[in-house]
Amino acid sequence: MDWGMQNRLAGIIKPATGRCVMLAIDHGYFQGPTTGLERPGETVAPLLKYADALMLTRGVLRSQIDPGQRTPIVLRVSGGTSVLKDDLSDEEITVSMEDALRLNVAAVAVSVFVGSDHEKQTLGNLATLCDRGQKYGVPVLAVTAVGKSMTRDARYLGLACRIAAELGASVVKTYYCEGFEKVVAGCPVPVVIAGGKKIDERDALKLAYNAVSTGAVGVDMGRNIFQSKWPVAMIRAVRSIVHDGCSDEQAWEAFQRDAGKAVAGATA
Repeated sequence: MDWGMQNRLAGIIKPATGRCVMLAIDHGYFQGPTTGLERPGETVAPLLKYADALMLTRGVLRSQIDPGQRTPIVLRVSGGTSVLKDDLSDEEITVSMEDALRLNVAAVAVSVFVGSDHEKQTLGNLATLCDRGQKYGVPVLAVTAVGKSMTRDARYLGLACRIAAELGASVVKTYYCEGFEKVVAGCPVPVVIAGGKKIDERDALKLAYNAVSTGAVGVDMGRNIFQSKWPVAMIRAVRSIVHDGCSDEQAWEAFQRDAGKAVAGATA
């Protein structure tokens, strides 16, 4: 791995802790308008200083994000389907590496759908992107997407993560599952977990704690942060687990304190 790629990765996975808190707001690339992201720039502005990286699309980056901010960018570069289709796996690469470089990104992200009808296509997208990333020194994040008929278990996720790493991904994003330590043990590159759909804040903090306790280097969380009634308190609590070694109970207590202060400040 050359210096440029190592430097970009160090901006995402912090060398001091070997961990990262990524904020994902790329949902609109297939969902369209997403609750909490109607005005993405306003949503993320108070959160950026607590995020190690921001994952989003080039359209939102160019139109909504202050170019003066210094949070590393992980750019979503796959797409081509929408929620109107039964099969979301029919993706292609949608952004050139040259455009990604113009946007000064720290990494690019592509989904792979192992076990889907378009498995070969999406794995080919990953391989192509890894070739281009090696040429320009840009890390590739492989997102192990799971279709409606696919089981989120250690066997399947372990298979998907290992294949992504074998094809050249620098980091893999996947789901937490029972036996997650087996998924991590079988993947030779860092693994971050997806936050998934919005759940109760207490449960989301438990998810983050369980993931990093069993080998994940961090989280790529979106809806469980920006759809929280207290998003700043939530990302701070997640960060305390990932970087400060707090338990989920400690993070929950901190969240409640911060949320209480936010309510008090709003009513003062």
